[in-house]
Amino acid sequence: MSDFKNLIAVAASLALVLGPLLFGARGLSAGRRTSVAATADRRSSWNWELAITSALLFALAFNLIFFIQELFLVLPKAFTPGLRPTLFHNNHRWEGENALAGLFQGTGAVAIFVTGFLCAFLLKYRVGRSSSARLFLIWMVYNGFLQSLPQVVIGSIEPENDVGMAMDYLHFGAPAKTVAAFLALTAIPAVALWLRRPLLGVAGDPVRIADGRARTRFVFNVATLPAVTAILLIIPFRVPRNWIEVAAVPVVVTLIGIAWIQAGAWAVDGVQASGVLKSKSMLYAFGALLILLLIFQIILRPGIRFY
Repeated sequence: MSDFKNLIAVAASLALVLGPLLFGARGLSAGRRTSVAATADRRSSWNWELAITSALLFALAFNLIFFIQELFLVLPKAFTPGLRPTLFHNNHRWEGENALAGLFQGTGAVAIFVTGFLCAFLLKYRVGRSSSARLFLIWMVYNGFLQSLPQVVIGSIEPENDVGMAMDYLHFGAPAKTVAAFLALTAIPAVALWLRRPLLGVAGDPVRIADGRARTRFVFNVATLPAVTAILLIIPFRVPRNWIEVAAVPVVVTLIGIAWIQAGAWAVDGVQASGVLKSKSMLYAFGALLILLLIFQIILRPGIRFY
């Protein structure tokens, strides 16, 4: 492995593994200095309805973002002479040749990055009190950025990766790839840590986010456990395919961001608990996820030709 690839690998280890571990350890140390008596009365009951709704919405957002990516990998090729693309539920392919095909392998990542940015704007300025609406936008932001940014890191060292093919088309050398990878590695924790505040704001009771321990517990309830559980809900959308590809993408996307969110939950102050989980939110989320699964497996799985 070349020197710049080794440098990127070390930076990735620091940003995605060591960083959240150290941040979380600091929070654990700070929590131990708070007396149990002072925090015991602040621990409210576990909100299973909120956790299940969050898991369903994470799975929904993951698959919507993945679909947007594949759609925008196909659309530019559909208008390119000599290329005949086909869209599937978990991939796309094309026939024919055109030099622009390599460049267009990067359009999917760009599309979902932009989607994440737009959802972040809506989350910050347009969302009301509904906890389910907030969670949906939170997970759209999360997946928009956390499905696109890692592709930049991988593409900088793997030319066969979608973004790697686009980088090669644009004649990115080792310095440019290294800079791109470092920027992406910096953005991943920045996005995750930015999402802590809207996640904590989903709480309906101020007691649930009153101190560091309470915030850590609440984030585990509303984000960490639901996101990890959602991996099982995502798998049916991705089969049939190689099992490594079926499971690896949702696992990586989930863990690299959730680790930072959970590790840094204790360090956020001044959040207003203003969420309201409306009745039937869980039912609506389940229905939307089921409809999307049927679309994926019945309509998209056989393939839709764009030529």
